Amino acid sequence: MRVTPIISETEFKSRFEALLSAVPPGDIHDYSFFDMPANQPPWFDTGLRLEAGERVTTFARGRTCLDGTDLWFGPDFQIWRRIGERGQISRGTRAGNTFAAEAAGPLFFASYFPGEWSTRMGELATPPEAYDLVSGDFTILVVRWRVDPLEGLRALAAHGDVNGYINDEIDRLANPVTPPEDWSYLWFLGPAEVYRSFERNGRAGAICCRTHRDAGLLIKDASLAFEPGTRLRWSWKVDKLPSKRGEDRLETHDYLSIAIEFDNGQDITYLWSSELPVEKSFRCPIPTWAARETHVVARSGEQGLGEWRDEERDVSRITPRRLAVRRPPGSCASGSSPSVSFRAMRANANTAISLL
Repeated sequence: MRVTPIISETEFKSRFEALLSAVPPGDIHDYSFFDMPANQPPWFDTGLRLEAGERVTTFARGRTCLDGTDLWFGPDFQIWRRIGERGQISRGTRAGNTFAAEAAGPLFFASYFPGEWSTRMGELATPPEAYDLVSGDFTILVVRWRVDPLEGLRALAAHGDVNGYINDEIDRLANPVTPPEDWSYLWFLGPAEVYRSFERNGRAGAICCRTHRDAGLLIKDASLAFEPGTRLRWSWKVDKLPSKRGEDRLETHDYLSIAIEFDNGQDITYLWSSELPVEKSFRCPIPTWAARETHVVARSGEQGLGEWRDEERDVSRITPRRLAVRRPPGSCASGSSPSVSFRAMRANANTAISLL
């Protein structure tokens, strides 16, 4: 179950306040609401100070809208947190998020897009002026517990719910979705519940990708000799394509792909396009990715959807022109091993992928 947080600020606050007032006072230390503009560059100081180990649940409503388009991002992707001026940044995977404070310090929040992180302490790689391109707002509820958060949430749910927020967070805590073994999410995009292990023909090792208005980039280091004849082989079964139009524009850049990323930050990603011609290549239309990512269309159109398809690419034939970098013979673009990644960007689709 995933909450679609479409609820007004007034209703969000009034309904949560009514529920929280019914909870025994020994369960909750306190709760607070915060209003954060979507176009405010990081960070937003709540004025709250958390103690190390303190248990907290947050719920958020609202969205960030990219002006002039129909693109928007909800709190599950947008809301990041940090404890202290130099604390490690993190976020949840849904509109609710429960955590224990890693250290003592003030609690900060941030709205992510259209920014991008340059450090794990939450410094921006993008200019603050980028936030002039978006609009919207968020309302964030912070609940500080005296009891175990799951126990407290269940007690809260006994009195009702607010658009599914509470039961959704109970579900997330009781049934966590973990990435496949030895794979991890790209840190500056954050975690997701997009990928999980999957058995194909009774064999483990496949990865299932199921998305709905979210994004995820799953990475695994691959140590191999990058030399003539080096090939990438995979099989995929795509049930539904995320976009109905060509993915080479920002407003339609919804896609699923498999990629090779080199240690100089350049990558080439093979996607199944809705309508772009096979072998078409283009730089990523997301401004912060344009300098490092090249897309190549491996398949196109609806033919073959719902069926397993085998693919093979001779990655040793990747040209400097295509990646915009120079690569000495026998190296991985900058001299060491690449990583393999699966990408689902703002997608609404189902896919299963198996590396051969």
